[in-house]
Amino acid sequence: MQETFTFCRICEAACGLKIHIDEKGDISEIKPNTEHVASAGYACLKGLKANEFRDSPDRITSPMKRVNGKLEAISWEQALTEIGGKLREIVQRDGGDALGMYIGNPISMSFLPPILSNAFIKSFGSSKLYHTGSQDCNNKFVVSERVYGSAHIQPFPDIDNCKFFIAVGSNPLISKMSFINFPHSRKRLEAMIANGGRIIWLNPRRTETAKSIGEHQFIRPNTDVYFMLSFLHVLIEIGAINHHTINAACEGWESVETLVNDWPPERSAAVTGIPATTIREWAAAFKSADGASLYSSTGVNQGSHGSLTFWLQEVINVVSGNLDRRGGSLVGKGIIDVARYDRFDPQKPKQTFRLADIPLVMGTVPAGVLADDILTTGKGQLKAFICTSGNPILSCANSERLRGALQELELLVAIDLVESETARHAHYLLPGSHWLERPDMPFAFISMLGTSPNIFHQYTDPVLPLKGESRDEISIFLDLCRKSGFPFGGSKLLQFAINCGHLGRKLPYIGKKLPDFSTVVLAIVNRVSGFGSLNKMRRQPHGVLRKNRDIGSFIKEGILTPTAKINLAPSEFLAMSRALHDKFESEIQDNSKLKLISKRDRYSHNSWTFNHPSFVKGSRNRNYLYMNSEDAQRRDLQEDQWVNVFNAQGRLRVQLAISNDMMPGAVAMTHGWGQQDASNLAVASQAKGANVNVLASDGPANIEKISGMVQFNGILVEVEAAKELAASD
Repeated sequence: MQETFTFCRICEAACGLKIHIDEKGDISEIKPNTEHVASAGYACLKGLKANEFRDSPDRITSPMKRVNGKLEAISWEQALTEIGGKLREIVQRDGGDALGMYIGNPISMSFLPPILSNAFIKSFGSSKLYHTGSQDCNNKFVVSERVYGSAHIQPFPDIDNCKFFIAVGSNPLISKMSFINFPHSRKRLEAMIANGGRIIWLNPRRTETAKSIGEHQFIRPNTDVYFMLSFLHVLIEIGAINHHTINAACEGWESVETLVNDWPPERSAAVTGIPATTIREWAAAFKSADGASLYSSTGVNQGSHGSLTFWLQEVINVVSGNLDRRGGSLVGKGIIDVARYDRFDPQKPKQTFRLADIPLVMGTVPAGVLADDILTTGKGQLKAFICTSGNPILSCANSERLRGALQELELLVAIDLVESETARHAHYLLPGSHWLERPDMPFAFISMLGTSPNIFHQYTDPVLPLKGESRDEISIFLDLCRKSGFPFGGSKLLQFAINCGHLGRKLPYIGKKLPDFSTVVLAIVNRVSGFGSLNKMRRQPHGVLRKNRDIGSFIKEGILTPTAKINLAPSEFLAMSRALHDKFESEIQDNSKLKLISKRDRYSHNSWTFNHPSFVKGSRNRNYLYMNSEDAQRRDLQEDQWVNVFNAQGRLRVQLAISNDMMPGAVAMTHGWGQQDASNLAVASQAKGANVNVLASDGPANIEKISGMVQFNGILVEVEAAKELAASD
């Protein structure tokens, strides 16, 4: 039996894994790697069953073409030639922006695919890279651009040393936290409390984390921005502001002071549900703590005020003196200082989406306008679309409209492991790679942003060979460029070198020894970063710890704004904040209405885990609507009753789960379900869950303009008893 080591690539935790391979070359067991320098013996259920997802009976292992409505196996040569020819025809006729691409999860947690997908789409003169960031995190990028000078500067809480920690919209025992590499979350959070620290979980639902560790406080969905305003108001009131930091390293403080003056906690309590006395007590504790941090996650990002809320969070961490401080919020260091090469220039004209004045974020188009891009005629109308390791029909807003739009495309190519709900509408389905089959380094947040208290570097070879005729996604990108006649990245010289490598690997004997393109690029990155050869990294199978940025050095030398000062008051955020008074009044009027939030589940991850029997076993074969008992009694609803959840956007039918872990006035559902029509997925098609994203609105009028993000949390809904289905239904 062979033993090898790698790391997981489904989330920021990037847990080290020990893998046993039997004499047949199959994986017999996956265990947490107790020697890994960062995860030190931690891994979740999904990572430990990675080989079972890789070896799914429903996996596509040869190229497929849709003929008379059904997918039929074809050769790679036919698939690449036909797709390449169609891409060339469409781009030459309608221009580069007639082609778009979507890159989803979990491939975004690998190092190269998200980076090289941008180069691939630019090969055709297109600016239309759609990315999952517009579903859950673009707000953090646009705030960091304007406040710190680059989207690649992402402070993270120093939880291991923190003495007072407030987390809004976060559930790390289930999600392992976002924008921070934080394995062993339970152990480390418990250690924080044992060392005299205090944790507050602010959430409309008493989460699994809140029930186990620290204190919990309900907050009404989508009112987080008012909490931030009032918390900062009280910090100013009690003299918890570090004027030395403000005077030495910041600009715009007076404008922020003026803004928050209107928001005492007695006012915000009317919509947040947080008593003013509670906020005042927290502010006093925040002031006195030897290291404090305010952190927000997906629950905040996906509200309608995601950018404003994250901006205010960063202002609080800065002006309280907790940025770049032990126990506060730290700024990491990448293996390459990409932030310095990607500075935000406020004077530079912004690249915008063709149908509205919506800026692209980090060069990507908001997924919330994908359907509009397909359905709206005119220059730049999307005609061809390549969907890589993603399932936008289930993960994007207004899913049914998007489903119809995708069917209008001249060319839809899906690169995936299975025929997903999106891939079932594709003209071509190309078999991609599982992360166990790819060479890799930790993905960008760890490698390039350094968002980890225990920052590490690692290289892994593929653990297993590609299954069947599957190919890794980068090689598919290169082949499509070669077949369509568009040089990769727009460089003829680079394309010539790629073509030579392609021919070289066909040579007898020597061809099998030549590295593929991905391995070559990873080798270059490894050397440029100072880690030497890949062979050197292979001798470090548990990873190597890297030295992080010295505490205090970021404020002195890391701020990349034009003035080299932290911009506390970007003009766009000040302008957006003027609407908060009117929106506050709307919140008052809607106080009695139900608001829907998304929840995470231990046994699910986005939309790709539902085709595994053990993850949808028994009562886990569906998602439920979670509702407080008061709200259920008011509507005369009972446990397990079928209910309709609806609003002006859509309607779905689910079973009710009554739980006082929910705040009155808030209901919750897990996303990613609804694959009953995917008959090719033997397990997922039999599950009973519903796609919650049919209730979210898309289009230019329904996204946060500055970040391009759609609202998934805090959506107003109504709930009523559903009629009994007839036996024939």
